[in-house]
Amino acid sequence: MYELLFWKYIEEVYLNHHEVYEALVEKETVEGLETLPVEVIMNRIASVFSQWEKVDENSWQNTSGKGAFQVLSTPQSIKIDCYGTEGKTMNKLVALMEEFKCPLYDPQVPERYDEMSE
Repeated sequence: MYELLFWKYIEEVYLNHHEVYEALVEKETVEGLETLPVEVIMNRIASVFSQWEKVDENSWQNTSGKGAFQVLSTPQSIKIDCYGTEGKTMNKLVALMEEFKCPLYDPQVPERYDEMSE
């Protein structure tokens, strides 16, 4: 499994990315993060991956290739767990979340990919 996490800071706020990640994984509310349009984001993911089989409300499986992913959300974050997913698919998910001004935090590295990276 490969984990991707996305959130958006309130303007002028910048926090320790790993501490934010840990709080969001525990489904805690983090002061300094914006509330995301989760339903709009989920609809966008469903639209972009409409060729994939929707396994359940939050999971997709590639029927013509490798990979599957599950989307877990809080009001402030989108977490995508990728299972055997190709890099180009993960890049597509990252680009999709950039549409919502939510850069990737990659906990495996750990690094947040935005203009203010530590």
